Amino acid sequence: MSGNLPSAARIVSITEENVRVKTLVLNARAQAQPGQFAMVWLPGADEKPFSIVDDHPLTFTIARVGPFTQQVHALNVGDRLWWRGPFGRGFEIVEGNGAHLLIGGGYGAAPLAFLARRLRAAGRQVIAIIGAKTKAELLLEARFAAMGCTVVVTTEDGSAGGRGLATDVARDVAHRERVATVYACGPEGMLAAVERLCAELHLPGQVSREGYMRCGLGVCGSCHHGPWLVCRDGPVFTVG
Repeated sequence: MSGNLPSAARIVSITEENVRVKTLVLNARAQAQPGQFAMVWLPGADEKPFSIVDDHPLTFTIARVGPFTQQVHALNVGDRLWWRGPFGRGFEIVEGNGAHLLIGGGYGAAPLAFLARRLRAAGRQVIAIIGAKTKAELLLEARFAAMGCTVVVTTEDGSAGGRGLATDVARDVAHRERVATVYACGPEGMLAAVERLCAELHLPGQVSREGYMRCGLGVCGSCHHGPWLVCRDGPVFTVG
């Protein structure tokens, strides 16, 4: 485990997931729980938090959204990347009869892939709802399918799978399937809808929230969400 000091690792593989997202596998391991994050650093550039997609080997799925991630996307196999962590509160695998329902909106599919691997390794049934605005923005659906998850794809424009929001599909699934727990990661509006769904159907749920993090340790206060700090009290919060 890296802890609070950055550790250097080499990139051993790069997969282009879509036009804006790449998955980087490093020659490093972390003792992490699904839902935890690490701070990724490039000397002379910046340091940013990213969800851990796998801990053995350490894997990140990174969207190109600004100057820092643009520099990360320019790296090649063999280049070095620094990381520290893992940090935060991860998902808790809850006992219960029925399927574990995973709802990933946009980039939110990334940490759920790690959770799905752990759930499938424990022999649990997993239904993964992967939502995006368009087909071109869908993320990691093949990874979920390869693990034996039941994958349901939905896009807002109907260009792949059903047309609509991931939470609309989740409601339909929850009405026809026995659901043990709901896990979600995605935009804040989607997470609010998941909270309402869990309360309405009396389902236990856990949501992973994003925050503007600088330290990752709960010191700087930049990632506050109401009375909580996302890096210290989350990023996973219990709902329902």
